[in-house]
Amino acid sequence: MSSPAAPPPSSQSPELRKIKAYLVTNLSREAGLFQFPPDQRRRAIFQRASQVYAQISERSGQKLSEAAQAQLLREVVDEVSGFGPIQPLLDDPDISEVMVNGPRLVYVERKGKLIKTDVKFDNDEHVLQVIDRIITPLGRRVEAKSPTVDARLPDGSRVNAVVPPVAIDGPSITIRKFARDRLTVEQLIKFGSFTPAIAEFLQACVVARLNIVISGGTGSGKTTLLNVLSGYIPEDERIVTIEDSAELQLAQEHVVRLEARPPDPDGSGAVPIRALVKNALRMRPERIVIGEVRGGEALDMLQAMNTGHDGSLTTLHANTPRDAISRMETMCLMAGMDLPLRVVREQIGSAVDLIVQASRLRDGSRKITYVTELAGMEGETMVMTDIFKYEQTGVSPEGKVIGEMKASGIRPQFMPRLEQAGFKLKAEIFGPVMMLDRRPGVRSR
Repeated sequence: MSSPAAPPPSSQSPELRKIKAYLVTNLSREAGLFQFPPDQRRRAIFQRASQVYAQISERSGQKLSEAAQAQLLREVVDEVSGFGPIQPLLDDPDISEVMVNGPRLVYVERKGKLIKTDVKFDNDEHVLQVIDRIITPLGRRVEAKSPTVDARLPDGSRVNAVVPPVAIDGPSITIRKFARDRLTVEQLIKFGSFTPAIAEFLQACVVARLNIVISGGTGSGKTTLLNVLSGYIPEDERIVTIEDSAELQLAQEHVVRLEARPPDPDGSGAVPIRALVKNALRMRPERIVIGEVRGGEALDMLQAMNTGHDGSLTTLHANTPRDAISRMETMCLMAGMDLPLRVVREQIGSAVDLIVQASRLRDGSRKITYVTELAGMEGETMVMTDIFKYEQTGVSPEGKVIGEMKASGIRPQFMPRLEQAGFKLKAEIFGPVMMLDRRPGVRSR
C-alpha cells in the first residue's frame, strides 16, 4: 500500500521560501533573459521560471495549487526583474506613493489617503537588496558613510532611500510615482481642485507673463499645478526648466530640461539648482520654470524675475501665502550675500506677482486654497491681497470636506497687464467689485 502524498508546502513554509530563493538566484544568473527589451523581459522570465519550477516539482513530488504556483512565479519575476514585494504597488495606477518603513511596515497613498498594506519583506537585508536594485543602475550607492540617497527611476518616479545608522529602525524607501498621463485643467476642475473661473484667471496670468510662485506642503499637488500652469505658456516661447528630479511634463516643443546632479561618493561632481539657474540665464530663456526652490537659488530666481525674465514659475514649501514670503526671505538669506532683510523683501515685492497656494485637505483631496496678489511694499510691510480664497463649510458624513472657493471682490492691480495680453475677464469672476485703498487694512467699495 502506497503512503499518502505529502501535502503541498504552505506559502510561508521554509520549503517554499527555499524554492523561491533557488529560482531567484538561478534566474538572476541567466544573462540571456536580460537581453530582452523591458516589455518582453517579464514574460521571458516568467516562462523560464515556470520551466524550472516544473522540474523541481517533478523531482520532489510536491505540487502547489494553480493559484499558489502563479503567486510564487509572480513573486519570483518581481524579484528578478522588478523591485521585489513592492513591484505590484508600483504597477497599480491608483497608488501615487509607496513608503517602506521597514520589512513589515509598507504603506501607500491611494487617492490621497495613507493606507497600510499587507506587503512584507523577508528582513532588513531584503529591503537593502531592493534599494541596491533601484539605485545601482542609476550609478548611485548607499552605505553607512553615505546613508541617504535621492534618485530618479527611468520612468520619472522619485526615490529616496535611507539606511542605518541614520535610519534607526532599519532601511526605509519612499517612492513618489511618476504620473504616466499628464493631468489636464479639465480633469483638475472635475476633481474639484479649482473652478473654471480660477482656471481662466490663471491662464491669463501665465500668458500675460506674471511671475508666479506655487506654495504648498508635501504632497499638496504643487508639481501637478506647475505642470498645468506651464501648459499655458505659448508654443513660440523658449522655456528652460530646472529641477532637482525631473518631473515636469511640458507639452511644448521648444523646451530645454536641466536637472541637478548630486555629488559622487567622493563629494565631487555636484551641480546644484543654483548653478543651473545662473546657467539658464545664458541660454536666452523666455520663460524659466524651476521645479522647486529650497535654498540660495531663490535669490538668483528673484534677480532673474527682476531683470527681464518675466513669466517665470516655481514652487516652494509653505502652508500659507504669508508663510511663502517668510520662506523666500529665509532662502534668500541662505545665499550668503549678507543683504539687509528690507532689501530682500523689496526684491520679493518687485519680482513676484502672484502666489497660488495648494493644500491637501483632511479627506486627502488637493485644492487651490488661496490666489494672492503681491502688490509691493508699504513701508516695512508686504502688501498682499487675496483674490480668491477657499472656505471650508463642513464635513460630510463620509468624511468629505465641504467648502467653496470665494472671490474677495478685489480686482488685482495687474489687471491692465492681463488686458494688454488680450484677456478681458468678466467682472463676475472677482465677485462684488471692491476698490482697494492701498493703505494697509483699508478697503472701500
